[in-house]
Amino acid sequence: MPESSRPSASERSPMIFLIGLPGCGKSTVGRHLGRRLRIPFIDSDQAIEMRLGCTIRAFFEHEGEAAFRDVEAQVIDSLTLGGPRILATGGGAVLRPENRRHLRERGYVVYLKSQPEELLRRVRHDAKRPLLQVADPLQRLRDLFTARDPLYREIAHCTVETGRPSVANLVQTVLHQLELDGVLVAHGSAQPQQRP
Repeated sequence: MPESSRPSASERSPMIFLIGLPGCGKSTVGRHLGRRLRIPFIDSDQAIEMRLGCTIRAFFEHEGEAAFRDVEAQVIDSLTLGGPRILATGGGAVLRPENRRHLRERGYVVYLKSQPEELLRRVRHDAKRPLLQVADPLQRLRDLFTARDPLYREIAHCTVETGRPSVANLVQTVLHQLELDGVLVAHGSAQPQQRP
């Protein structure tokens, strides 16, 4: 991404938003980052389920995707405001323009990029993901990747290829990128860069 499109450290809030397809590791990486940086970790899907009072899958089945995306947009708007945090977003959060704008403008966006074949290996037994409850989940993941990858890249300040490294190595890669881009102070000091 050109330097001119990256916010300077002085313009950034100490908020880190993780985006990517279902199963790319947003929640796992986010929890570890939160512990390493000593700032709260929030999973937007969990926050949505708390608001709905039911699972996302159940809401999808009864109300449909459009109604879910309305609720998701309200939650994303709320969660991208406030103090330091690591926020793991749902895979489809980038579909709404207002979500993309809030994520891009209010924090530092990390795209955890995984190939569909790798994602299938991780999520094939996960019945909680409503968009993957289809006859051919690999083709669904390929379709989702084709549709969403450009949107993820549009708002990402950095992209980290997940591949098959350990969680610890993946977290370290993200931390290193955050330091390179001035989001964090010197390595070993687990405090995010603050706005002046």
